[in-house]
Amino acid sequence: MPKPYSLDLRERVVRFVEAGHSRRAAAAHFGVSVSFVVILMRNYRKTESLAPKASGGRRHSKLDPHRAFLLGRVAKKDDITMPELAAELVAAEGVQVAPASISRWLIRNGYRFKKNAAGQRARSPRHQQGAPGVAGQTPAADAA
Repeated sequence: MPKPYSLDLRERVVRFVEAGHSRRAAAAHFGVSVSFVVILMRNYRKTESLAPKASGGRRHSKLDPHRAFLLGRVAKKDDITMPELAAELVAAEGVQVAPASISRWLIRNGYRFKKNAAGQRARSPRHQQGAPGVAGQTPAADAA
């Protein structure tokens, strides 16, 4: 990510604009973009601060405070659908969230639900239960 402009430059741009020059003239004079000057002046007039906004870092999900509720519902009813879970979250906690957001949150927190066409949890081919033959016999034993 690019570094923010220095506070010194920000102060000089603000003083230049407040001295009566246009934002476009300030951008040309200091060699910065017009959008930087416009946004800087808007934020300065709103907050009286020239400090840049924080950049980087981890974004927090609005579902994190409801972790206990979500994990409790999934543990109680492991075949719950995401729309059902979203509806229960609205009813219980008053938090409106898309089902896809809940799904991504569950995946980030280590829950993965893969199901096959029959509605059963899918297993890798190497670990399937049941034998391919009848009553647990292998096909090679039937041929002999």
